[in-house]
Amino acid sequence: MEDVRREALRWALMNAIKHRGKASEKAVLGKLVAELPGWRSKIDELLGIVEQVVSEVNTLPHEEQLFQLRKVGPVEQPKPEERRGLPDLPGAEKYPTIITRFAPNPNGPLHIGHIRAALLSHEYARRYKGKFILRFEDTNPENVLLEMYELIKRDLRWLGLSWDEEYIQSDRLEIYYGYAEQLLREGKAYVCTCKVEKFRELRDSGEPCPCRELPAEEQLGRWGRMLAGGFEAGAVVVRIKTDLGHPNPAVRDWPALRIVTKLHPRVGERYWVWPLYNFSVAIDDHEMGITHIIRGKEHEVNEQRQRALYDHLGWEYPTAVQYGRLAMPSVALSKTQTMRAIRRGELAGYDDVRLATIAALHRRGFVPEAIKQLILDIGPTPVDASLSWETLYAYNRKFADELANRYFFVANPVKLLVRKAPELGEARIRLHPSRKEAGERILQLAKEGDALVFYLSREDAATLDEGDIFRLKDLMNVELISKGEPLEAEFHSLEVANVPKIHWVSASAVEVEVIKPDNTKEQGLAEPAVAGLRVGDIVQFERYGFVRIEAVKPKLVSVYGHR
Repeated sequence: MEDVRREALRWALMNAIKHRGKASEKAVLGKLVAELPGWRSKIDELLGIVEQVVSEVNTLPHEEQLFQLRKVGPVEQPKPEERRGLPDLPGAEKYPTIITRFAPNPNGPLHIGHIRAALLSHEYARRYKGKFILRFEDTNPENVLLEMYELIKRDLRWLGLSWDEEYIQSDRLEIYYGYAEQLLREGKAYVCTCKVEKFRELRDSGEPCPCRELPAEEQLGRWGRMLAGGFEAGAVVVRIKTDLGHPNPAVRDWPALRIVTKLHPRVGERYWVWPLYNFSVAIDDHEMGITHIIRGKEHEVNEQRQRALYDHLGWEYPTAVQYGRLAMPSVALSKTQTMRAIRRGELAGYDDVRLATIAALHRRGFVPEAIKQLILDIGPTPVDASLSWETLYAYNRKFADELANRYFFVANPVKLLVRKAPELGEARIRLHPSRKEAGERILQLAKEGDALVFYLSREDAATLDEGDIFRLKDLMNVELISKGEPLEAEFHSLEVANVPKIHWVSASAVEVEVIKPDNTKEQGLAEPAVAGLRVGDIVQFERYGFVRIEAVKPKLVSVYGHR
């Protein structure tokens, strides 16, 4: 069955590209019947596959159709499937055990950009039978959010990531203090009380500040005053000595620890001297035996700073694997922007459907395996990449299509009466076109007097004119007689015909609310079988899109994913 679907996809993509992005069901079906004559006896089943594939292909932009065709290969000249997978980890042979880490700041929810480091680090650790560490970098009390620790772990688990060890930096302050004191004693760091503007002026000109060469005893005395609360916030900072002639002023004598008076959400007022990013990260990477740091190339300056600290302490720096920026045009990926919008009430929360957070993607019914495959296919390339929603949809469609049962749903329903129909009480339709074992759903038909009662979507109804013949999908062909309210039609025939196919619901239809990606809500009716769905189920409303069930009481609410 999968081979048949692949051939249908191949022909549909070819046909769509040839005809301005829209494939013809009739043309694709003809090609398949010629290529697979054994399917003539199962033409209805083959037509169902073609209808589904053509519908999916026709929703793709031209660039995505070309991309998909390159993957499946043109019909005339099949190409061997490309080898997929991550490149080998550089320098892996140097280490007896590969150890990677994902180190989020719990100041906001994870989004599709953050998860790249997590997935790549986890995948390499598992590929080399090594260790994957989760480390919360929470040494800035001013932006830590207590609920983020659990939310981040929940997102990682949903993506299928497991970690071998877990650390929280706010539990490790005494370790950082010990190294700070060692560096001050050895003359490799100093406590600076200069005004920030004055220090920057000296630094930019390559000159030392007056605090730099004070004796170790004076430095340690100042350090003791810092720990005892003898300085105000902003009045003092511990700096790591570096080459004052370094071409990048940002690397010269960079700050390592400072005073923060705001209470930390986890440890309260226990500490007020807090390490800055490069100091705590560098020490933890060494202490935890990290062999490979996989991160964005925007950390190049941070790496230079950390290497200076490693040189002072006589350590060997881990192998750094840096990748390019991953952008999603028109989507804000910044934690700062997201949190600001939530606080202002512009977004409903971390899983607002307008976001690209992992929580929002989960809510919309994306399959974790699809997100993982997309990120691994992009890999750790140093080239900046732009990720579109269409590409994300295409990846998810391949995974969701296999697991999502099908149901009829009509948005903004319009009533249709069909007269002169044969005596039909129900329609039996497969839950999934290519998984026979999924079984069938039964659609009971309702009557009013001598007419069968159906509901169509208002959008479909608007395309019909009196005299048009169309097919109530998987049931019968009818001819529209009147566009009044309700619509009226007469039975035409039962055989599958080359006429427009329209979805419908009839007896015992269930009211459904759909939350769309722009956070608007659409009301409609679905076939009775949806009443048995559970929260979290991912299904496909045929020719409408994939949805995830969010609530079943007091009414059925679903969240739209994509077509």
